[in-house]
Amino acid sequence: MQLAREDVILEAVNHLLASKGFELMTVDEVAAEAGIAKASLYRHFASKEELAAAAMVRMLDQALALADSLPEQAGPLEKLQALARWAMQTQLAGQMPALPHANSALVGALSRHQVYLERVFQLSDRMGEWIVQAQEQGLLAADLPPQLILYNLFARACDPVLHFLKVSGAHSDDEIIALLLRTTFTGLAR
Repeated sequence: MQLAREDVILEAVNHLLASKGFELMTVDEVAAEAGIAKASLYRHFASKEELAAAAMVRMLDQALALADSLPEQAGPLEKLQALARWAMQTQLAGQMPALPHANSALVGALSRHQVYLERVFQLSDRMGEWIVQAQEQGLLAADLPPQLILYNLFARACDPVLHFLKVSGAHSDDEIIALLLRTTFTGLAR
């Protein structure tokens, strides 16, 4: 029962972080969207920062589970594209927390959150291996620093272009994802 309630709370947090961001999200809004009293919310999570960190850890766990589920025989570029596609689908569904920015109040709290840091390093290491493999196989530009490619892929998880294209109504979600995957992995050249 407690885990089910925490899932509902974290879904509310994900939605609010995706739509409003950390600074504008309030604990009152989380409680209201989760359909519980604010006091009950505090029995599960002690602070707004803890709520956001739990939501970020949950998304990282989902990304790691996807990475673990990818076929062994899939190539490194296919694996990177699968993670990018999942991140875009999650964002378009309104469930991807916005990544914290360098001057966000959330950055300090996350930099001290051990579980969050462990998950970020796990995902970064896994993706980093795939990036280097793809570069060695000539599938990604070898002259680009792997860290730049990694950050570029992380940025797709909160890319505002997805929202702008969705709001325009000119493309389906699948078309939007295909367009962003194309520009991410093959660029803008003809």
